[in-house]
Amino acid sequence: MSPTKTPAETLDVDGHEVRVTSPDRVVFPEPGLTKLDLVRYYLSVADGALRGAGGRPMVLKRFAKGLGQEPFFQKRVPDNHPAFIDTATLHYASGTSAEETVLRDAAGLAWVVNLGCLDLNPHPVRAEDLDHPDELRVDLDPMPGVDWAQIVDVAFIAREVLEDHGLVGWPKTSGSRGLHILVRIRPEWAFADVRLAAETLAREVENRAPGLATARWWKEERGESVFVDFNQNAKDRTVASAYSIRPLPDARVSTPLTWDEVRDRRPEAFTVLTVPERFASLGDPHAGIDDAAGSLEGLLALAAEMGPAEKPPRGSDGSGRRASTMPLIEVARTKTKPEALEALETWRQRHPESAAQLHPADVLVDGMRGSSSLWYRVRVNLQHVPEEERPAQEELIADYDPWAGRS
Repeated sequence: MSPTKTPAETLDVDGHEVRVTSPDRVVFPEPGLTKLDLVRYYLSVADGALRGAGGRPMVLKRFAKGLGQEPFFQKRVPDNHPAFIDTATLHYASGTSAEETVLRDAAGLAWVVNLGCLDLNPHPVRAEDLDHPDELRVDLDPMPGVDWAQIVDVAFIAREVLEDHGLVGWPKTSGSRGLHILVRIRPEWAFADVRLAAETLAREVENRAPGLATARWWKEERGESVFVDFNQNAKDRTVASAYSIRPLPDARVSTPLTWDEVRDRRPEAFTVLTVPERFASLGDPHAGIDDAAGSLEGLLALAAEMGPAEKPPRGSDGSGRRASTMPLIEVARTKTKPEALEALETWRQRHPESAAQLHPADVLVDGMRGSSSLWYRVRVNLQHVPEEERPAQEELIADYDPWAGRS
């Protein structure tokens, strides 16, 4: 968010003073939403937003330079945080640790928005018990070419699998193209057990809906299906929580739904401009989520019955790395998504005959987590191009190194 001389505005939020700097800075040009508008949005849905993110350590995803630039991820709470911001120290699999932000009230919501945060990214644990998640997260991630009806069909199958194993699913739009289903669980299992339960759920959904859904972790193997992303339950992962504003031009919101709404409502209907009125008139569809904590015993029993998931083959170069079963070539590695798309277009112009034969899901533009921000990898799956016509792997059009200069 660019510098401005606009005077700061101090808000009284339930007895706490929150200073909003550059309040009239436009954050979303398309709907004309300012920074202060975003603060007021979160205050209007505070009960729902805190139900999703309150009491949980969270990563601060800060759009310090506006929507046009990549955000940076800040694990550690700022040193000068106010007294109403709680903290919790998380220990990561890498061996590092970080004292992270924990929101407890509406003033905390206003404070993180002032830092440049749009969406809220909490861990699936409470600050009082950092080793035992109380939420299993089902992320229905559609591949390119998949329409909303297919996502909905997979969502209802996931709901059925959950109910068959004694669990309740609470749907919400992801705020992008997909759906999330949140499942409260009793905090009695470690992260590895929760991830195994989520992977088992994904495999069972794929078994019940072959071709519609997939549990295949490797993107090039999914085809035009809905990926049931179980790895969002791995330790250190965070997901945009309920009522989070997403960084799309229309200021879309990740919005809780009732199951009766899932088939007919569309993600683009829920924005910063529309959700407050919905919240005021209908309340929060997830109001009962904390009273529906269930057991993982059913899914873990199914995991034992299924046995381990199939492992990918390893390469023959001695590195131990996975060998893809698909004819993949890498096109570019870039710092930003626009640069990635530009590199992809350059490749298309070099190979127009091959590009014309690609299916939507054959083009893989992936945001990869770097040390503090995303970078982008561009790959092409040539499975639909006759073998004798496939372009060879070439020198990367762009070769950004996100780790350059870091030890």
